[in-house]
Amino acid sequence: MRSLMSTLTNLFSRISKKTLLMALAITLATSGVASGTLAWLIDRAPEVTNTFTYGDINITLDETDTNLDDDNDPNTNEYNMTPGATIDKDPQVTVLAGSENSWVFVNLAESENFDDFLTYEIAEGWTALEGHEGVYYRAVDASEEDQVFPVLKDDQVQVRLEVTKQMLNELDASGTANYPQLIISAYAIQKDEAIAELADPASAWALIEAENEAIVAESGIELPDAPEGESVITQSIGQ
Repeated sequence: MRSLMSTLTNLFSRISKKTLLMALAITLATSGVASGTLAWLIDRAPEVTNTFTYGDINITLDETDTNLDDDNDPNTNEYNMTPGATIDKDPQVTVLAGSENSWVFVNLAESENFDDFLTYEIAEGWTALEGHEGVYYRAVDASEEDQVFPVLKDDQVQVRLEVTKQMLNELDASGTANYPQLIISAYAIQKDEAIAELADPASAWALIEAENEAIVAESGIELPDAPEGESVITQSIGQ
């Protein structure tokens, strides 16, 4: 019995050692395969340098100077009125080369008695801004060339046929401050459909109004020079 137990013990011992050796051999073989994948594949793309510059919008508002006021200033013109006559008046907005996509506005402010004496039509391409009397707009795409847009149709205003000599005499007697006036202002602001405040003309005009109100409140000037990024020039028409 003791002899049988001894034989079995030796047998199990030999089997265990053989199994252990086989397990070690498998482990070493597996490790050898794994170690072969440690040769990492590494590459590096060249860096990209992004430089962010700034866009800009620049406009001008000009018209031909008249000789009646002798001030050599095309932005304050005077005209003689004759009933039924056509008066040449050619204000034009120029969006300068290199300007970004923009909403361009003109605001035509008439004196209280303007319609009694004169009439005009807005030039083609301008659209009346709903809810804002005398305000017109147009969308202007960016360009590497100046873009010129007349304000008045056919570059003219008309004196009404209904104007009488008596009306003109009364006007003259009341003083030059009461002559009919047409004040034209031009503005431009960036156009960007991805920004709610700049996506449509009504929203863009609200920004211009808010900024102008802030300038007026600070300076007390009724018609201030435009801040950077916008332009405004006034012009008048009188007898």
